Amino acid sequence: MIKSMTGYGKGEAAYAGGRLVVELRCVNHRYGEISVKLPRALMPFENEIKKRVAEKLNRGKIDVFIQLESAAQAGVPTANLPLARGYYRALSSIREALGLDQEVDLALIASQRDVITVSAEAEASLEEIPAELVEALEAGLARVDQMRSFEGESLRADFRKRRETLAELIGRVEKRAPSVVAEYAAKLKERIQVLTQESALPEERVALEVALLADKCDITEELVRLESHLRQFDETLERSEPVGRKLDFLLQEINREVNTIGSKANDAEIAASVVELKGELEKIREQVQNVE
Repeated sequence: MIKSMTGYGKGEAAYAGGRLVVELRCVNHRYGEISVKLPRALMPFENEIKKRVAEKLNRGKIDVFIQLESAAQAGVPTANLPLARGYYRALSSIREALGLDQEVDLALIASQRDVITVSAEAEASLEEIPAELVEALEAGLARVDQMRSFEGESLRADFRKRRETLAELIGRVEKRAPSVVAEYAAKLKERIQVLTQESALPEERVALEVALLADKCDITEELVRLESHLRQFDETLERSEPVGRKLDFLLQEINREVNTIGSKANDAEIAASVVELKGELEKIREQVQNVE
């Protein structure tokens, strides 16, 4: 089962002072890159968090956001009275200086920055946090894996559909290939006979020279290798381990054979099929960049 590198997951866990919230966002990346943003109280566990994430997610750019919410953050605000008094005095002095009649508005004071705040850190002991942290992290990772697996199935379905298109185009090339060699050989023979009318080369010699030159446009070997690479591509799609790099390598090999076929055959019909093949391969390559 192939998996996408794109995913999102969220996990939560209750603890003595409030709750832990873990969010994971993943996008495609050539390697595995893990970034963790967490409260100061949880910093001692950053390496452990990265290790656990790396065990589940092999490739991709993975951002982990961890929030530690205390009971105060759940809805018990704290007033900074000294700061509020300072704002009151400042606003009162402005009112007096301008000769205004209205009283200082409490709502205006309360809306000023830091007059009403909530705790930034939970007060739970560090001994309590790791178990809840693991619980929330594992829940988030499970949801990420679920999304990546679902998108991976969509990618595989798309690959299979495009694989059918590739097979159809390659079938056209295989059907046309013998005629290309025969037509090329006939043209060569005719040209050689015209050029050697006076020297009268033996028919066997002419046939040998034609065969050697015509062999240069024979694409049988390239077609055999192409089919081999495509079979490997199909088999790789069924593997359970991460296969993104393997698929990318196989596509490079497939594209190389297609280019060689186009240059060797030197035929308009095959050239048209090659253009379509390269277009489909490019679409597959773009999708493979998102496979883990």
